[in-house]
Amino acid sequence: MNRLDGKVALISGAARGIGAETARRMAGAGASVVLGDVLDEAGQRTAREIEASGGRAAYAHLDVTRESDWNQAVSTAVSRFGGLDILVNNAGVFLGKTSEESTLAEWNWLCGVNLTGVFLGTKLALPALKERAKASPHGGSVVNVSSTAGIVGSPLAPLYSMTKGGVTIFSKSTALEFARKGYRIRVNSVHPGVIETDMGEETFRTRARYAGSNDMDAARNQGLATHPIGRFGQAGDIANAIVFLASDDAAFMTGSSLIVDGGVTAQ
Repeated sequence: MNRLDGKVALISGAARGIGAETARRMAGAGASVVLGDVLDEAGQRTAREIEASGGRAAYAHLDVTRESDWNQAVSTAVSRFGGLDILVNNAGVFLGKTSEESTLAEWNWLCGVNLTGVFLGTKLALPALKERAKASPHGGSVVNVSSTAGIVGSPLAPLYSMTKGGVTIFSKSTALEFARKGYRIRVNSVHPGVIETDMGEETFRTRARYAGSNDMDAARNQGLATHPIGRFGQAGDIANAIVFLASDDAAFMTGSSLIVDGGVTAQ
């Protein structure tokens, strides 16, 4: 189940957190992986770890707001591993401020990574994805990492929620576009709840700030109370969902939103 033998994946934001764990699990499932990130040292280290464990991996410097970086990352996948079957638009940033507090510069930064990055990744990886999809039994796959904040409103981060809502609808729209054009490329989105990563820690700091406190334990407990399952997510919880959507086991899924949030949005 969920095998990726012979497939090639490009993952943005892959130096740490969900992206790094996705790269590890994809390599473990048989894929060759290109890890893209701006954190060069951490990204190179993760790629070396995957190779040391018997996987196939390469690192590419990738600022997702730059066309030249995307072109180079796609070129790395094609030249090193022969093509591209899977794109994971994972890179994202969090802004825990209200609309009143946020500056235009912060909004542009948020949009640059969370929206422009997904647009450019999809656009610039598309030729390589289309080429490999021709000979693949079930075609190629794009997985966009959105958020529960892209499904329901976030009381902590309305502008972040706006960008992640955009990723959700873009995923559905491109799924329909690619199907209409016969590209044989599926597009789906994943929606994490609070995950024990650096970004998850940012949500706790935001809660504490809104409460007028520096009590991170109280902020964590407040966040935990919103998760019926009784725990926060781990990077592997989301990586497993991404691997599934990228695999041929999800061959009949496109335009879908896979929520992995411990029950938060079920309430």
